[in-house]
Amino acid sequence: MIAPTALIHPAARVDATVTVGPYSVIDAGVELGPHCQVGPHVHLTGNTRIGSHNQFHAGCVIGDAPQDLKYRGEPTGLKIGDHNVFREHVTVHRSAKLTEDTVIGSHNFLMANCHIGHNSVVGNHVIIANGALLGGHVRVDDRVFLSGNCLLHQFTRVGTLALMQGGSGISKDLPPYCIARHDNQICGLNIIGLRRAGFAPAERLELKQVYQILFRSGRRLRPAIEEARARFASGPAVVLLDFAAATKRGLCRDSSSGKLEVEAPATED
Repeated sequence: MIAPTALIHPAARVDATVTVGPYSVIDAGVELGPHCQVGPHVHLTGNTRIGSHNQFHAGCVIGDAPQDLKYRGEPTGLKIGDHNVFREHVTVHRSAKLTEDTVIGSHNFLMANCHIGHNSVVGNHVIIANGALLGGHVRVDDRVFLSGNCLLHQFTRVGTLALMQGGSGISKDLPPYCIARHDNQICGLNIIGLRRAGFAPAERLELKQVYQILFRSGRRLRPAIEEARARFASGPAVVLLDFAAATKRGLCRDSSSGKLEVEAPATED
């Protein structure tokens, strides 16, 4: 189960069911849970705790020091959940602070050459495509899809079920359920994602109405939030409004001058 050329530090805690490929290195502070698969030339390092059934493909570097000039070698941490796939040459850096970890949840798919910066938090069922780059302290909520070569500035937040089109970049917060394109722009709701997640037609229609008030009514953000709260109280609407109210960097802006169309009842997904 362990390739003869792999190097595993005696202090590392590696479950007996783990497989490790040729020339991989697992350092002293690593805890590796059951049924993980470590491919060739992988480096697992730092104070890194990894759950079960994770796959690390060739060339991954997981738990290395943060790219932060303020970092002074403290034993900071990285925590990874279960059932994640890390494809070729994915890099995930541990935290730059002792008081918090970099966190990767469960059931995520991180494609080749993507990067997760220090102190970032990635939720569950997130897909990060090839070459996407997350700066430090980025937060990505559940069921987000980041397309290829997307750029996320440090401290930005991405709400649940949001989608970023390929090559887009954000330095402001991307609200839940929205589609980002170009730079700091949004172009409507991720309707296909909402359908697949089981949102009812009435919920999708209400989210469109909230979107209209927040992003296409011409109102300032705070009055628009107050108006929408007075009219809509469903769970999805509250998630969107709470996210908007909590922004510190500002929100991505709608790129269209048109109005949202009312969605016809779907006959199939």
